Amino acid sequence: MATFEVIEQQGLKMIKATINNETIRAESGALHYMQGQVELESSKPTAGGFLKSMVTKESIFRPTYKGTGTVFFGPPIFGEYMLLNMNNEEWVLDRGAYVCSDESVEIGVFRNKAVTGLVGGEGLWQTLVKGSGQVVMQAQGPLQTIDLQNDRLVVDGRFAVARQAHLSYAVQRASKSLLGSMTSGEGLVNVIEGTGRVYLAPVPNIYVSLIDSVAMRMPIPGG
Repeated sequence: MATFEVIEQQGLKMIKATINNETIRAESGALHYMQGQVELESSKPTAGGFLKSMVTKESIFRPTYKGTGTVFFGPPIFGEYMLLNMNNEEWVLDRGAYVCSDESVEIGVFRNKAVTGLVGGEGLWQTLVKGSGQVVMQAQGPLQTIDLQNDRLVVDGRFAVARQAHLSYAVQRASKSLLGSMTSGEGLVNVIEGTGRVYLAPVPNIYVSLIDSVAMRMPIPGG
């Protein structure tokens, strides 16, 4: 099985994957550099896969890296990486969260309900990972584990990075009444229910926060 490590330099992080006559898969464009006898392959998508990529607006050209050596995935980020160890499981990842994985993990798409996807901020389609193996995810900040036992999790915002696929996901008003939702200042919230695990990144990495703060203070050209 491939070995995935988080490499940090000057606050920036990237992923180092070490393979020994093995194959791994990664998001298109994730390669930073590689060393050794490693071959990069990108198989042609099926007609259905190509049409699906047009609808989801996500790349289905996820290349594989086969051989012996080290592969570094980036570009380096100020956020955080997490290794998800799957054992015959299905997970739904937020858009942009998937980085790379063992070849044994199947990568697909998960379709949210139309209204939920459009108004919840997650979109109609999210990434689905299925099977057994390792998956590397990225987020803006440290990941917090939430274990639900026939429970209900309400999230205001898009910091639910990953959830087990069997959990129910919907968008609801923050308050039962329309007036209550308007006056509370919350409006619509994402609701995850059932028994299973959810990973949240509610607090951005300090570097991400600093960059966002500087960007907000920068003058807009022509403004």
